[in-house]
Amino acid sequence: MSSSTVQNPLKAWKSFVFPTAIKFADVFSVLLKAGLAFCSFSLVFVFFYLSRSYHPPHYHHKSLSRYFLQSDGLTGGDNPTNISHILFGIGGSAQTWHTRRHYSKLWWQPNVTRGFVWLDRNPLQNETWTEPEKTPPYKVSEDTSSFKYTCWYGSRSAIRIARIVKESFELGLNNVRWFVMGDDDTVFFTENLVTVLQKYDHSQMYYIGGNSESVEQDVIHSYGMAYGGGGFAISYPLAVELVKILDGCINRYSHYYGSDQKIQGCISEIGVQITKEPGFHQVDIRGNPYGLLAAHPVAPLVSLHHLDYVEPIFPNMDRIEAVAKLVEAYKMDPGRALQHSFCYDLRRNWSVSVAWGYSVQLYPWLPTAKVLETAFRTFMTWRSWGEEPFLLNTRPMSNEPCERPLVYFLNRVENMGEEQTRSMYTRHVEDGEKGCDRVDYAPAGAIQLVNVTASQLLPDWWKKAPRRQCCEVINDDNELGGVQVKIRGCYLFESVTPS
Repeated sequence: MSSSTVQNPLKAWKSFVFPTAIKFADVFSVLLKAGLAFCSFSLVFVFFYLSRSYHPPHYHHKSLSRYFLQSDGLTGGDNPTNISHILFGIGGSAQTWHTRRHYSKLWWQPNVTRGFVWLDRNPLQNETWTEPEKTPPYKVSEDTSSFKYTCWYGSRSAIRIARIVKESFELGLNNVRWFVMGDDDTVFFTENLVTVLQKYDHSQMYYIGGNSESVEQDVIHSYGMAYGGGGFAISYPLAVELVKILDGCINRYSHYYGSDQKIQGCISEIGVQITKEPGFHQVDIRGNPYGLLAAHPVAPLVSLHHLDYVEPIFPNMDRIEAVAKLVEAYKMDPGRALQHSFCYDLRRNWSVSVAWGYSVQLYPWLPTAKVLETAFRTFMTWRSWGEEPFLLNTRPMSNEPCERPLVYFLNRVENMGEEQTRSMYTRHVEDGEKGCDRVDYAPAGAIQLVNVTASQLLPDWWKKAPRRQCCEVINDDNELGGVQVKIRGCYLFESVTPS
C-alpha cells in the first residue's frame, strides 16, 4: 500500500461536507415527532388489547346475565332448530279463552310444544276452562296500569300483549332460540313453522312474519310490520336487545293501536327489518276464505288467524270442525298442506287445480297458468268489506255457471306407505246453485270424485329455490265418474303450457 493512500482520517472527516447544517431545533422536532408516533401506536395497542379482553357487565335488573347462561339462544351449536327451541307466547284474556282455547287444542302438543297463554287475570273458582292436558298452561300478565295508551279507538290490552315477549324472555328458560307470538285464535302448523325457522341463523337478529292481506290495513298500520294474529318469530339475540328498550318504547308509541304495531316500532329503533314469510296468514278478510286457501303461495303453511270472522273453511261444518279437518290432512303430509299444483288433460281439454288437503277445481277448458294461480275473490276486505284491494292478485268468481269451475272438497287422506298419500275430493254444489247446460260441459259435470296421489313433501324440499310442483291427469277408462291426478316434481324443462 503506497504512502499516498494512507492519510490522516481526521483530515478526511473534516473534508466531508453536510448538505445542510444541523440545528438543535431540527433535532428536537424529529424527536418530538417520533415520540408522538410511539405514543399513538401504544394507545392503539392498548385499546385493541382491552377490546379483545373485555367482558360485558353483569345485568342485575332481573339478572339478564342469568338468561344468557340458561339459554343456548346465542350459541346453541350447529344442530338444526327443532320444536323444543321455540317458546310460544299466546295473547289471550280470561273472557275469550273459554271459547278460543279450542283453536289452541288443534295444534298444541303437551310435553312437546313449550310456551304459555298470557291472560289478564286468574280463572275464577267456578271456571274450569284451562284444560292443562290439552292446551298451553297459562300465566297472568304483569300490571300495566302505569303505561301510557292514547289511541282513542283501541284497547289498553295492547300494552299487556306487547309485553308478552319481555315477560317470556324474563322467565329465563333453557334452550330457547325463537320467541313466537300469536293470539288465542291463531292456529299454528308447528312442523312447518320449524321448517321455516330452520332456514335462518338463530344467532342473528331476525323478525319474521307476514303482512295483512287487506291493503287498507297495511296502509293504516304498516307494510313493515309482522301482524301479530298471523304470528311472528323473534330470534333470541333480537329479544335480548328488545327487552332492554321495550317498556320505554311502549310509552313512546302510546298512540299506536295494537301490540304488534308497538313491537314493530320498537324493533325499528334497533334497526331490524321484517323478514317476510308468506306462510304466516293474518286472514284480514271477511266472507268466504275459499279463494285465499285454494291458491296458496309456494311456501309452507305456518298459521291461520281470524277464523271466527270468516265462514267455515269447509262447507256444512262449524268453524272448529272445519279447521280440524284441515289439520288432520296436514298431519299426513305437513309440507304439502294447501300446496297448489295444476295441470292439463289435453285429451279432453280439461284443467285440474289442486290445493292439497283442501280442494280441487275442474275446468272444462284450458285457462293459462297465470289465471290458475290467481285466487278467486270469494272474500272482502277486513275493514271496509270492499271488493279490493288486497296484497295478493285476485279474480272474480263469475255468476255464470258455464264460466265457473267444478269444485271438490277434501273427503279424506290415506297413507299408502313408502311416503305416499292418496287424498280424495268429492263434488260440492251450493244450495240453489245452477248447473251449466252446455253439451261440452256435461262430461266434466258428471265427475263426482277426484283422487290425488303424491309423495310426501319432506322438509329438505323447502331448502331449494321455491317452485310449484307439477301434476298429470291419469286417463283411465276404468275409473268411471272420477279423475285421477298424480302430483310430482317437475321434469327438466317442463312447463305448464296449454298446447
